[in-house]
Amino acid sequence: MRVAVVWNNDHSGVLNRFGQPCPERYGFRTVENVLMALREFGHDALLCEGDKGMLAALERFMPPDRQGRPTGMVFNMAYGIQGECRYTHVPAMLEMAGVPYTGSSPLGHALALDKVITKQLIRDAGVSTPNFCVMRRGSEYAGGLRFPLVVKPRHESTSFGLQLVREPSQLSDAVEAIVAQYEQDALVEEYIEGREICVALLGNAELEILPLVEQGFGEREMRLITWEDKTHRAAAEPQKICPAQVSNTLASILRDISIATFRACRCRDYARVDIRIDDSGQPYVLEINSMAALGMAASYVLAAKIAGLSFSALVNRILDVAHRRYFGMDVGEYALECA
Repeated sequence: MRVAVVWNNDHSGVLNRFGQPCPERYGFRTVENVLMALREFGHDALLCEGDKGMLAALERFMPPDRQGRPTGMVFNMAYGIQGECRYTHVPAMLEMAGVPYTGSSPLGHALALDKVITKQLIRDAGVSTPNFCVMRRGSEYAGGLRFPLVVKPRHESTSFGLQLVREPSQLSDAVEAIVAQYEQDALVEEYIEGREICVALLGNAELEILPLVEQGFGEREMRLITWEDKTHRAAAEPQKICPAQVSNTLASILRDISIATFRACRCRDYARVDIRIDDSGQPYVLEINSMAALGMAASYVLAAKIAGLSFSALVNRILDVAHRRYFGMDVGEYALECA
């Protein structure tokens, strides 16, 4: 099967430089590993930029058959180039062109990327999340929230701009810094002291919950996952513990609220839910990542490994899950039927 791995590396493929630039991109090694994983399972894999030339490149690589049906799929790893809701840009282009792809739809990505909308949706679904408010100016009232507070951009991922504010005197500067740098509202939420668990989900109608991953902070003072941690620049990076040592009862609760979060945010195929558990055992969903990182050190990949999936097997399971969503069967079954 033809599979185009779409990412954003060369940001020059736009008509104009306009809008907030995307600060996030996949590393080439991870993308190369995905390509090799697809080829290992017999797929004809192509690396493609998710820019203004993408649709022409896809049409050359996997033109439709005589009935106008797709002859391939996209493995989407595109974070976007610039503007708002950047995760949605490539999926929206693929939807318009009639190209099947892995991962969430434009709607799912948009809901998950807006941390405020996510929190509202999951609260409506009965899932606890830290109390919060939205601030555009440092002079605004923080809604009676209890310190310490976590301050971060409303629409970014990878912990960009995340700050822990312990005193009211620090809040104004934290909010102003986010608004100035990221040109968006600041999400201000109460900090939950306790354990942090990542829940990896795989599937659609039936969701598989991979082994839970705990972020082990040890004796570190900063007990949050920072941008430096996620990009492996921290001096004392948290250690991932998998499977997390939690009771069967708590594990069941974490699975249930992760599934509820996945459904509420209209995610598809695979995602990761980040949860804090306070000292009384109460879990709070922080956010859902609608395009969970697939780097070798990522929590999602570790969870899959502990579940018995090699990296190549994981990549091709994601492809199969998406293929089944579109065509009602795995890639291999579809190939036999079409032979």
